[in-house]
Amino acid sequence: MIRSSRVGGFRRPVLAAASAMMLCAAMAVGTITAPVPVANADTYSDLLNTRAQKQASAQREAELKAQLAGVSSALADKIIELDTLTNVTIPAAQEAVNKANQAAAVAQAEADAMASRLEAAKKDKATLEEEIKKTGKDYDDAHAAVAQMARESMHGSDASDVMSVVTGSTSTKDFVNAMQTRDAIARTESNAASEAAVSLNTSMNRGERLAAIEQTIAELKVKADETAAAAETAAANAQSERDALDKLREEGEAKRAELEAQQEQITDASAKQAAQTVLLDSQIDSLNRKYAAEQAAAAAKPTVGPQGTTRPAGSTSTNTNTNTNSGGSSNSSSGNGGNSGSSSSGSSSGSSGSSSSGTSGGQGTSNGDSGNAYAGGQCTWYAYNRRKEMGIGTPSYLGNGADWANTAPSYGLRVDNIPQVGAALSFYQGQDGADGTYGHVAVVEAVNADGTILISEMNVQGLYVVSYRTLTNNGQYRFVH
Repeated sequence: MIRSSRVGGFRRPVLAAASAMMLCAAMAVGTITAPVPVANADTYSDLLNTRAQKQASAQREAELKAQLAGVSSALADKIIELDTLTNVTIPAAQEAVNKANQAAAVAQAEADAMASRLEAAKKDKATLEEEIKKTGKDYDDAHAAVAQMARESMHGSDASDVMSVVTGSTSTKDFVNAMQTRDAIARTESNAASEAAVSLNTSMNRGERLAAIEQTIAELKVKADETAAAAETAAANAQSERDALDKLREEGEAKRAELEAQQEQITDASAKQAAQTVLLDSQIDSLNRKYAAEQAAAAAKPTVGPQGTTRPAGSTSTNTNTNTNSGGSSNSSSGNGGNSGSSSSGSSSGSSGSSSSGTSGGQGTSNGDSGNAYAGGQCTWYAYNRRKEMGIGTPSYLGNGADWANTAPSYGLRVDNIPQVGAALSFYQGQDGADGTYGHVAVVEAVNADGTILISEMNVQGLYVVSYRTLTNNGQYRFVH
């Protein structure tokens, strides 16, 4: 924020002189500061994290092999290959894409900033050229302003007294220097020529300033070309990383289709659940393919912020529901005892504004559903879309993730502690890593016989990025049906 101040008790000519000084500084020549490169280096923490990930991967593979002990070695190998691809290779590639997207966004921002500075310098040049047409190149704004001040109502020694009070100066030259310096300090960097106002010689006339600005433009042009080229390179690198990731996901879809055709060969219950979990993990991850463009566009945006609202724009009422049947916490069982996930088609619903009316298995409602009104790329936006894909209607204004369990009953939705495929898991603020202000919401993809649940979610790893995890449910979670 730019601050302004006013000193009372001085007569108008002082303000006129100050304005003249600001005009001079506006035509000053700016020094060029190259953007500071971002340093990237592996830290000891990074190495520890990599080691921990490798150990976790090895442990996961060993546990999966144990669960698949009764399965033919050829089929077991295929399941393990898909699991490794989905839970090790693709996440690493996704992280590389996230970093490349961010680097591209930063590079583009620097290029845009340099282009703006170049345009500002060109504008300074055009303005000064217009002034030169009126006065000639030898005109000196600073001395002319001081002379004008001395002529207006402050005769003789009064002028020196005023200059001394305002700047502590005892001569015209000192006054000009002080005013230019103070004005330069007060100005922002939005003007490409501001930084050099301190160093301007008081004898620099308009012709000399014009030459200096032309030199600045030439230097800025070089910098602008360099940053634009860097932005293009970063964008190309990000696209290359995205293409590589997409190929991995294509490979995953092919492996998943092959396994789905062979999973009937698995008869052991434990092995079957393990295989179904691997298949479902892959299916959930594939949802990211339709959000690749949005992930890239959102790279420079903050990932934390309001996720939704309980009140439509311009409305004083949050819903029109008259059905008060059910709500609050219910102990009625509606859980899905199997590792079901077949309803998660993975088809794209995008950010469609159409209603997700319809229910599945006694879940959802068309009441209060006027389309996806949640913040794009947030967990709430994804939960609405994902439930729509499952045929489950969701009200448009349940609020932030933590609010869903509290707001849902007013629309007639059941809220309890019993998981069910398609239910929205409404996390309290800070619960299991949820945001401390807004909470979080996810969608239940599978309910396992061992009490664990598989959830899919968005914006844990970034805006529009879909991820999944398995949680142990001990009754601590709130499920919106």
